[in-house]
Amino acid sequence: MTMGIYYLTRLLVTLVAIPCHEAGHALASYLLGDPTARQQGRLSLNPLRHFDLVGTICMVVAGVGWAKPVPTDARRFKNPKVGMALTALAGPAANLILAYLSMAVWKLVYYWGPDNGFTWYATYFLQYMVLMNVGLAVFNLIPVPPLDGSRVLLVFLPRNLYFGVMRYEKVILVILLAVVWYGALNGPIAWMSNLVWGLLYEGTGWVDQLVYTTYFISIGTRV
Repeated sequence: MTMGIYYLTRLLVTLVAIPCHEAGHALASYLLGDPTARQQGRLSLNPLRHFDLVGTICMVVAGVGWAKPVPTDARRFKNPKVGMALTALAGPAANLILAYLSMAVWKLVYYWGPDNGFTWYATYFLQYMVLMNVGLAVFNLIPVPPLDGSRVLLVFLPRNLYFGVMRYEKVILVILLAVVWYGALNGPIAWMSNLVWGLLYEGTGWVDQLVYTTYFISIGTRV
C-alpha cells in the first residue's frame, strides 16, 4: 500500500465520519426541541456544512482534528442539562453505529467479495472506517472540555463550577491537543478502542453465522 492510498483513504473516511458525528448532534438537538442546528443547515451529511479547513487537514494528516461546533440553545430543551448531555452523546453514538455497520459490511465483503483489487481496497476502506469511527467515539467521550464527554459533566457538577471550567475551554483544547500529540493518551485510548472493537466484532457475529450457514447449505445442495 502506498502512502497516497493511505492518505486518500483517511480523507474519504473523514468525509463520512465527521459529517455523521456532527449530524448526530444536530438530529438529537432537533428531536429534543432545539431547531437551531437544523435552521443553520447542520442537520446534513454534506461535509461542507461541517468541516473546518484547518481541523480537517489535521484530521487527515495527524489523525486528530475538529469540525465546526454544532450550535445549540439549551433554553429550548425541556431539561437543559439532560438535553445538552444527550445532544453531546449523540455524536459518538453516531460514530459507533457507523462503525458497527461498516464492520458488518466489511465481513460480508471479506467473505463473499471476488478476489480482486477492488475487494482488497473495499475491505481496507471498511476496516479503516471502523477504526476511525471507534477512535472518534472513544476520544470524544473523554470528559475534558471541549470534548463531548465534558457536556455530560453538566448533569453531575454544580452549574457554577461547570461553567467556570468551560471559560478556559480554548486553553484546555490546546493543552489536550499537545498531550495527544506527544502520545500521553495513546495507552488508555488504545485500550478503550480495542475493547469497543471487540464488542463490535462480537456484535456482528450474525454475519459470520450467516456466511457459515450459507456455505453449508450450498454444499448440501451440491451433494
